[in-house]
Amino acid sequence: MTDSPQAAVAGRTAPIRVVLAKLGLDGHDRGLKVVARMLRDAGMEVIYLGLRQTTDTVIAAVEQEDADVIGLSMHNAGHLALAPRIVQAVSDAGLDVPVVIGGIVPEADVSALKEMGISAVLHPGASAVAVGEAVREAVRGSLGDQPVHD
Repeated sequence: MTDSPQAAVAGRTAPIRVVLAKLGLDGHDRGLKVVARMLRDAGMEVIYLGLRQTTDTVIAAVEQEDADVIGLSMHNAGHLALAPRIVQAVSDAGLDVPVVIGGIVPEADVSALKEMGISAVLHPGASAVAVGEAVREAVRGSLGDQPVHD
């Protein structure tokens, strides 16, 4: 990695585009706003949908914004119910967009989430570097082995 703020996908001059949202009735969005700033400061474009989104609104935003990755914040213990819904909605829409989850997720649930198709799970206190790298790795994984440049 370099110190450049540009977080572009290989073969593109545009930065990585991230849709951030809270699914369901979870009303805690402070952490998601912090993550939005971390990603923006890392040179990524952030499309912040905010609270009380549905899988349909997230997928519509991904399609309309030509997003590279979806970031979801989970603080209401709904991750095992909501994660498979968003992964299925991505698949049903014919999209190849990875999903990264952050928030209050027990370590015991991480492997199940990854088996469901979640690319990465971040926990409270994750550093800006860790958040940015998780998003880059998720995008890199969706591109095969193509590099993601900073």
